[in-house]
Amino acid sequence: MDPTTAAATSALGSSSTWLLAFLGTLTVTLLGAAHRMGLIYQMLHTVDTKSTRHGGESVAEVLKAHGVRYMFTLVGGHISPILVASEKLGIRVVDTRHEATAVFAADAVARLSGTVGVAAVTAGPGVTNTVTAVKNAQMAESPVLLIGGAAATLQKGRGALQDIDQLSLFKPLCKFCASVKTVREIVPVLRKAIAIAQCDTPGPVFVEFPLDVLYPYHLVERELIKEGASKNLMGKIINWYLRSYLGNLFAGAWEVHDFSPLPVKIPQATKQQVQECVELISRAKKPVILLGSQVTLPPTPVKVLRAALEELGIPCFLGGMARGMLGKNSPLHIRQNRREALKEADVVILAGMVCDFRLSYGRVLSKHSKIIAINRNQEQLLKNANIFWNPHLAIKGDAGSFLVLLSQGLKGYSCPQDWVMNLKQKDLLKEKVNSEKAEERTKQHLNPLKVLHHVDHLIPEDSLLVADGGDFVGSAAYILHPRGPLSWLDPGAFGTLGVGGGFALGAKLCRPDAEVWILYGDGSLGFSIMEFDTFVRHKTPVIALVGNDACWSQISREQVPLLGSNVACGLEYLDYHVVAEGLGGKGFLLSCQNEEQMDDIIRTVQSECKRGRPVLLNALIGTTSFREGSISV
Repeated sequence: MDPTTAAATSALGSSSTWLLAFLGTLTVTLLGAAHRMGLIYQMLHTVDTKSTRHGGESVAEVLKAHGVRYMFTLVGGHISPILVASEKLGIRVVDTRHEATAVFAADAVARLSGTVGVAAVTAGPGVTNTVTAVKNAQMAESPVLLIGGAAATLQKGRGALQDIDQLSLFKPLCKFCASVKTVREIVPVLRKAIAIAQCDTPGPVFVEFPLDVLYPYHLVERELIKEGASKNLMGKIINWYLRSYLGNLFAGAWEVHDFSPLPVKIPQATKQQVQECVELISRAKKPVILLGSQVTLPPTPVKVLRAALEELGIPCFLGGMARGMLGKNSPLHIRQNRREALKEADVVILAGMVCDFRLSYGRVLSKHSKIIAINRNQEQLLKNANIFWNPHLAIKGDAGSFLVLLSQGLKGYSCPQDWVMNLKQKDLLKEKVNSEKAEERTKQHLNPLKVLHHVDHLIPEDSLLVADGGDFVGSAAYILHPRGPLSWLDPGAFGTLGVGGGFALGAKLCRPDAEVWILYGDGSLGFSIMEFDTFVRHKTPVIALVGNDACWSQISREQVPLLGSNVACGLEYLDYHVVAEGLGGKGFLLSCQNEEQMDDIIRTVQSECKRGRPVLLNALIGTTSFREGSISV
């Protein structure tokens, strides 16, 4: 056989092999297509193409079934169906001037109500504007559901308006992230997300909803299937694909669903662990309890926990959301000299308190103390353990429930009164020193401690304090006395500035009869002063007290002596009270010129708030040595 004939025969053989392979593949493809066509046919005949129902209604029904009363938002077309449907079901939709405020407000609701807090924001920049607030909720262990809009499913990655990879942003920040792909997935995905937000260690979750799973069938069809596009073969193929896609998108959308909450799992201490602690404490001569924010979490009501702590009779130091747990004048609440008390204590209970920077990474704990640590989060439970401190017992469980069980196991136990009285006497002595310091004159303007003492004297028993600032708010934590459980809101371990407007908004909605105060530094005020417009529009009157020292003092205190420069720390004594007036609220100036009328001015502020107007009290303050050496980095 000549070379030409051989080459031809070889090519024919190769072609035959290819042809057989092609025919086989084509057959499989056609069979698969036929099968899919059958499924598509079934789906299309189970879809009510005339229905005006939309996915936003399913979202609202799930939220309603979970006891959600408020949804915070900044409006956007991507999420409009959710907002409209929620309002129709009686969920109050509260729109803010910044998406971060919406999440902060949801965070406050979660902390005060014991249910999940909900914020809904539009796609792209709407979602990215919430990142800091979501991280704050993560570190504060708040169960927040963030709902985000997203580009239509078929348009993802094709240059649609505000289309970005949102899940990648939130996976490091949230316990659970999901993108809903079909209308029938809305209910199960949301139920799962809400349960996860509250299970174990609470935290934020994120669910994004593409446009086409939220709007009605006929609107999605109109955008998806273009008239006149099916004249040629390719157009017909594309339309066939789009219709099959549309069928799958809405298939089973309106089937009967279970909207009820899924079980929430919370870790608990074992009976043996509780008994070990009972035996340890019963022999203690100088026990103390450090309470962190975790003790305020469900399932233990804060009133039940307070009763248990009073039954135990052990001196308590309170931090974070636990401030106010024992009321204003409890003999068990020790506010001052914590470091010294911890050096003397023989048993220390860290109830939801973490050995991070707030406890000097555990270095404030004595090597001679027996440390009982209880926390829902394993990592937080043992943070810096065996480096700066050593736990005698480390229990992964709910701190509030544990303390109640401990109280029941120690019936008849009496904490040595000389120890309690000794700590309380030192506490009162330090409080007296602080009061005397409040009477010192500053070089200019008012003594901030004096302003805070006057406020503390006049706020009522139902007041709720929101902390948003550095130096001024740091001083307030030592001077002001929260009146009861869940009466103090601060950002938590992240130390975020800007929480004030959102926290106060959520707090006032949860407790409409309470007098809600925001304690602002003049720096932190800049993050949320525009929310005075929100307070006015939504009839949520709050009081903002601004410690106006024309400086980022928390930083300046150390930057100037250490580095010799005040760069970027200086501000101006601005008329923030006038800004509040311009936004529809009421504003007052407190300065040396009207210092003698301080109490009258504060009472006037309170009266204006009772009349339904949000009020800003702009207090011009000077500097003191009260917080020298305080942490700023």
